[in-house]
Amino acid sequence: MVEYSSKLLDRTFGALADPTRRRILAQLAKGDECVTDLARPHAMSLAAVSKHLIVLEKAGLVKRRRKGRVHSLALEAKPMREAQAWIDRYREFWEGNLDQFEKYLGKLQKKENKHGNDK
Repeated sequence: MVEYSSKLLDRTFGALADPTRRRILAQLAKGDECVTDLARPHAMSLAAVSKHLIVLEKAGLVKRRRKGRVHSLALEAKPMREAQAWIDRYREFWEGNLDQFEKYLGKLQKKENKHGNDK
């Protein structure tokens, strides 16, 4: 069984919980961008966007590079891969339970149809 870091998952899911941060990640999925370009489509100050970027950095979802005064950011996929692996583990569990439930319902339906034909 794979062990997952609770702190890493908490930071990842916490960062992904905010729609602005998800939009920023979607922007970065298209390629690296500087902070001002990332801030442009959002109806908020540069300082507010910077706070979102700090949360994303602490979660390990973005990496910042400095070239002179320009800060560019790049998407980091590792934390999302680990979150996806955690989700997949539980998806397999629930799908297995739902498959068993479907079989049970099928048996009940057959019994009901059999009893309905007996009348």
